Amino acid sequence: MEKQAVTATTMSMTDATTTTAAGAVDANKIYGGGDSEVRALDGISVEFERGRFTAIMGPSGSGKSTLMHCLAGLDALTSGAVYIGSTYLAALNDKQLTELRRTEVGFVFQAYNLVPTLTAYENITLPLLLGGTKGDAAWIDQVIDTVGLRDRLQHRPSELSGGQQQRVAVARALASRPTIIFADEPTGNLDSRSGAEILDFMRLAVRELGQTIVMVTHDPVAASYADRVIFLADGKVVDEMRDPTADRVLDRLKRFGD
Repeated sequence: MEKQAVTATTMSMTDATTTTAAGAVDANKIYGGGDSEVRALDGISVEFERGRFTAIMGPSGSGKSTLMHCLAGLDALTSGAVYIGSTYLAALNDKQLTELRRTEVGFVFQAYNLVPTLTAYENITLPLLLGGTKGDAAWIDQVIDTVGLRDRLQHRPSELSGGQQQRVAVARALASRPTIIFADEPTGNLDSRSGAEILDFMRLAVRELGQTIVMVTHDPVAASYADRVIFLADGKVVDEMRDPTADRVLDRLKRFGD
């Protein structure tokens, strides 16, 4: 399927295709019904700017991961809409949605999700190969150098430290030059030094490579690397912060009582 077919659905929002990488409009996600109904997302409308690093924070059960999964097309809304670039995900069939996730979205998870039998380089380029393309060689080289993996490309995951494995995962997410990268607790399995390295690389990818990253985290220090923090509670956006510091984020989180 041509990539053009995926992005055929246009948005009605002014200039959204040039300034917004992804977003949600009156997004609702409901599990169960009756007395057991859980409203994981409750009318969320939010935009994520291109070329910016956004953190999503909130207490357990606030809807952080649900919002990210719906934005990434890994889960469907009960009502409302989510979009990536100029494409509303509800307008896509399963094949188109799979293609969009492969070409327009990068993922970094707490578990590195590397293929143990492949080298670091093969893991980085695997999504491209699955799509039948070699990608942009110059861009991939730039990504490899940016995350400092040049001397580890022929190593398998078992031969790499946790921090190095997560760098491979970040490079894999960057390799296809996606519209947006979603990171779910990307430093959760790392020590503080390795975690800081990954966050530095992600920050660098935004500033120097022009990527857009949305990260779910519970860590105020991790959130301080972002340009903006969005705070969720009970499935709603309750606050946001520009140019965050760890102390300011921690003070805001204390108000949730969690």
